[in-house]
Amino acid sequence: MSAENNAPDPGSLLEIADDLMARALKQGADAAEAAVIQSRSTEVAVRDSNLESVEGSESKDAGLRVFFGKRQAGVSFSDLSADGVAQAVERAIAMAKAAPEDPYTGLVEAGLLATEKPDIPLYAPAGWTSDQLADKAREVETAARAVDGVSMTETAFASIGETASAAVSSNGVQNTAQRSSHGYGVSVIAARDGAMERDYSMTSARRVEELRPTAEIGTEAGERTIARVGPKQMPSGNRPVMFDRRVAPRFLGALQSAIAGPSIARGVSFLRDKLGQRVFGDHINIIDDPHRAWGMGSRPVDGEGLANEKRAIIENGVLTTWLLNSPSARQLDLKPNGYATRSLGGSPGVSTSNLHLEAGATSREDMIADIQDGVLITEMFSPSLNPNTGDWSVGCSGHAIEKGNLTYPVSEITVAGNLLDIFARMVPANDLKFWSSTNSPSILVDNLSVGGA
Repeated sequence: MSAENNAPDPGSLLEIADDLMARALKQGADAAEAAVIQSRSTEVAVRDSNLESVEGSESKDAGLRVFFGKRQAGVSFSDLSADGVAQAVERAIAMAKAAPEDPYTGLVEAGLLATEKPDIPLYAPAGWTSDQLADKAREVETAARAVDGVSMTETAFASIGETASAAVSSNGVQNTAQRSSHGYGVSVIAARDGAMERDYSMTSARRVEELRPTAEIGTEAGERTIARVGPKQMPSGNRPVMFDRRVAPRFLGALQSAIAGPSIARGVSFLRDKLGQRVFGDHINIIDDPHRAWGMGSRPVDGEGLANEKRAIIENGVLTTWLLNSPSARQLDLKPNGYATRSLGGSPGVSTSNLHLEAGATSREDMIADIQDGVLITEMFSPSLNPNTGDWSVGCSGHAIEKGNLTYPVSEITVAGNLLDIFARMVPANDLKFWSSTNSPSILVDNLSVGGA
């Protein structure tokens, strides 16, 4: 299969979206917006070098939101036949007429829409066939199994995907996009004395040349797995905790939720009164960059058609902004600021694009060398967060740190604290990599509660 020859066409999707909007307006809606998304993907899995599965998927989905004054309703659907479209429009119209009024609903005022859209490269199909995907998966598996002590493969995979989208609204929005994705990875198992441990590694990118080498991914997965064999519990107590860069982005996710406009408008955030105040140490900068070339979260405008820009959400430790869409901005009596996300048939959400914590000056190894009794966290399980207070806890596994060295693997421990305190005391290492839409270097917090044996 050649992804390049069969790529979803944004132009044809735009015609469908235009037709949906026009139908809603013709049936009396005061305003309307429509969006269509088409995706294609292929994933190949191997185990012990044998082909296990080849899965291909294709979908085309549409969404329509209509307004009658301050009443709104939306539908999402995948039946794009003439009857399917007609029924979806009728359903949206009927639901909107019966909906309760919402004083904050409505499309963005036309004067706020972006007048220019940067051209961001996001589409570069590899054109890999299923056989080539299988070869990539085998390469990753071979490297992982070459690590001494790895006993079996859980799965090795490689995948490609393409997405096209189009969105229109009666206030003047008309946007199209085309994106590609590629990736491969492996999960392997190591056994000792009847106990088994597993770990993984993977890489994904918009274009092939930004993928990490298959040998590097496989070796990393094998070494991570071997390092987990023979875990112990560690004594409970307060100690320094280092969070590996694989798990450290969880803190950025918690920050994003806490400064989301809808949360602030409802008053359910531990940061609700912190705008313009120092929340982190003055050495901390957290940047969102929607226009990064080939970025996994890049977008030329936000989901409502507003201009967006590179911004320091945290600048020298100070919280500079909320993440606003138009409904939350109206509720807070502020202007929307480019963080809206579109959902098919639903009200806009909010999200950052390419978010990262700037790297510090010290290596993770040097930071660990200064720790006498601590723990390195390499995996987290289902964090628990009280959004009103910032109280946070998470089950973890990782490695004990003793006298500046990583010693035995640990599991079944709990790390807990308050995010206001954690944010204020975190220190980033210098190992930042831009491997996803949310990225962070490893992070050290000098004193956290660790629950163990």
